[in-house]
Amino acid sequence: MNWKIQLSSLLLISMFILSSCGNDKTQKQRPPQKITVVTVIKHDVPIFSEYVGQVYGQKDIPIRARVEGFLESIEFQEGSRVEKGQLLYTIDPQSLAAASNAQKSQVTAAQTALSKARADLDRIKPLAEANAVSKSDLDAAQAAYDAAVANLNAARSNLKSSNIDLSYTQVKSPITGVIGKTNARVGEFVGKDPNPVILNTVSKTDTIIVKFSVTEAQFLTIAKKRIEKINSGEIKGHDDHGDIAVQLVLADESIYSHPGKIDFVDRNIDENTGSILVQASFPNPDGLLRPGMYSKVSVQTDLAKDALIIPQRCIMELQGQYTVFVVTDSNKVVSRPITLAHKSGDLAAVSEGLKEGEKIVIDALQKVQSGVIINPVDTSFTSKVFLNYNK
Repeated sequence: MNWKIQLSSLLLISMFILSSCGNDKTQKQRPPQKITVVTVIKHDVPIFSEYVGQVYGQKDIPIRARVEGFLESIEFQEGSRVEKGQLLYTIDPQSLAAASNAQKSQVTAAQTALSKARADLDRIKPLAEANAVSKSDLDAAQAAYDAAVANLNAARSNLKSSNIDLSYTQVKSPITGVIGKTNARVGEFVGKDPNPVILNTVSKTDTIIVKFSVTEAQFLTIAKKRIEKINSGEIKGHDDHGDIAVQLVLADESIYSHPGKIDFVDRNIDENTGSILVQASFPNPDGLLRPGMYSKVSVQTDLAKDALIIPQRCIMELQGQYTVFVVTDSNKVVSRPITLAHKSGDLAAVSEGLKEGEKIVIDALQKVQSGVIINPVDTSFTSKVFLNYNK
């Protein structure tokens, strides 16, 4: 009985060993996994410093109720594009129309008085020349005529003013742009606190403005480098900011596709914050940017010559230590620590740990580990800093 049990056990062990050998053979026959890699290159790369900025329209025009009255209608769709001169709101015109009609009657009365004064003067003049009336009578007629002319002019001015007030009951857009949400509703009394005086805001957003602050130390760093460029003749003068590259980093960490330019640097350092206000403008042809957005502004402060650069996507960070997966000549993956000189957009400049021409893993960091043999597939990387990483 015991020998049968022993024989069965030997058979099971043999089958397990054969199965294991078969699995090992299958695993050894599996081809290396295809993994995308990029090449470490040397390239001049701009160095950017980032600042927090806020977006404004090129023009942000508040729409005000310039006369008091009940809001009668809203003639546009909130958040839409409006044209210059387009009717936006109407305010109940009845009281102002009545005032205008009253002024019209005053003009008519003044015209009648002027006609009488002119007739009196025309009648008295020939009599005064014939000494049929006294000179004082002529002077009185002339004074009455002059007063009638002045009264008519005053009445006409009052009518014009009244008509201007009446025209303010039709609120029109001063510019072409995007209009926001209305601060009042139909039926509200507007034009006087505490009810809304500013009904809305229209923003011209074909070009947008980003305002941000630079610390005094950062300003000095940039200014000194610009002075060097001015002295060398590379740029024209202190008001020429065309040499400063400006990028916009949006809230989703993407880089805005249109570069900007510095328009304005304030004259003084704010004594309360120790910073200086800077303004940059960016084209906004697609309407992607809206006033009120917060974003990061990247300003080029230097240019690193012949820097060893890699895409930031290749880098793994753990407790402040940076590593990449390097692919050796035998297609073996090796984890290697690196030292970063600086980051620029979606690229990173490496000061230690890599050499020009080495291959590193880019898109499959979770699929590989140190010591694994792979089938490397070269790929290019399109960078926002310059058009093609492998160029």
